[in-house]
Amino acid sequence: MSRPEDSQWAVSVGQIVSRPGQSKTVVADFPAPSGIGDNIIGVKEGAPVKVSGSFDSIVDGLIFNGHFDAPVHAECVRCLTPIKRSWSMAVTAFFPYDSAKASVNADSGRGKHDEDIDIIAGEDESEDTYPLSPDCNFADLETLLRDTLVEQLPLQPLCRPDCKGLCSQCGINLNDNPDHHHDVVDNRFSALASLKAKLEKEEKQGK
Repeated sequence: MSRPEDSQWAVSVGQIVSRPGQSKTVVADFPAPSGIGDNIIGVKEGAPVKVSGSFDSIVDGLIFNGHFDAPVHAECVRCLTPIKRSWSMAVTAFFPYDSAKASVNADSGRGKHDEDIDIIAGEDESEDTYPLSPDCNFADLETLLRDTLVEQLPLQPLCRPDCKGLCSQCGINLNDNPDHHHDVVDNRFSALASLKAKLEKEEKQGK
């Protein structure tokens, strides 16, 4: 049976568990989980995702605030140009203590002063909740990484905000050829023009 501490995405947080007001800074690279994205946009499995932020201890759990920087491969939806860049995503997540473990820790590790601290993790502080390890000593970031990458990657990636796309007639990249154009003849009234010419011809022949 695998241990929480053996996970590639585990962060040791035991030193701040049940110690409201304490923080642990995290700056590290974690391998991207599998199945992030598709051919249009995604993150290759195992690619290093930089995680920077901090775990903050409150009465009923830990709150993580930070950023993920992921090496994203994508294809511009307008001009089909391959894109490789780092995407930065802000993240906030709540890791609640197991109620039984929290109770034991509270009885053994908190004093009278700590018991008077009234800090509650409400919905406004964190809408995403993730579990700690059974002993509350490790926060496994795998699911948080997966959820954040899948949810926050752009659905329609662009090589640049003002991408001009491809010519609808010949497919040339308009970013590289901004003056490119085709002479377009409006044929909507060609039938009327032909009818007019025919009537004028008949009129001249009748005279």
